[in-house]
Amino acid sequence: MKHEHVFGYLLTMDLYAVEPQKCGDLNVGYDFLNRLPGHIGMHKQSLPHIYVTPPQWEGKGGLSGWVGLVESGIQLHTLTDQGFVSIDLYTCSYIGESMIPEILDFVRNYYPYREAETNLIKRGLKYYDTAYMEQANYSLQEVL
Repeated sequence: MKHEHVFGYLLTMDLYAVEPQKCGDLNVGYDFLNRLPGHIGMHKQSLPHIYVTPPQWEGKGGLSGWVGLVESGIQLHTLTDQGFVSIDLYTCSYIGESMIPEILDFVRNYYPYREAETNLIKRGLKYYDTAYMEQANYSLQEVL
């Protein structure tokens, strides 16, 4: 399969009507971030980092987490009371539209949702542009 010549892709997933208990469960969030990279054929650079929002942030309670990937990174944010989960999967390798349903099936095992919104964004559209790279290299040499 021929892929477009871009630097990478950002897949955003917003999940609605997720069970609040799942949104606030630190173990669920950690396990999700720990296992998703292997499921999609990517490689962790570290163990996941995940945090519980301090209680003084009323209405913002939930989790925020990240796992670094050789191919970039995955972010997880939840809002427990609202049953909302936001996931950003950024990679300098390939993600295609046809892969999204399988990724969402994996996500659903951790965060069963009623509705999901996804966006697939191409990143670094000029990264492989020869003229741009020559100019960037010339500018960098001037600085050094």
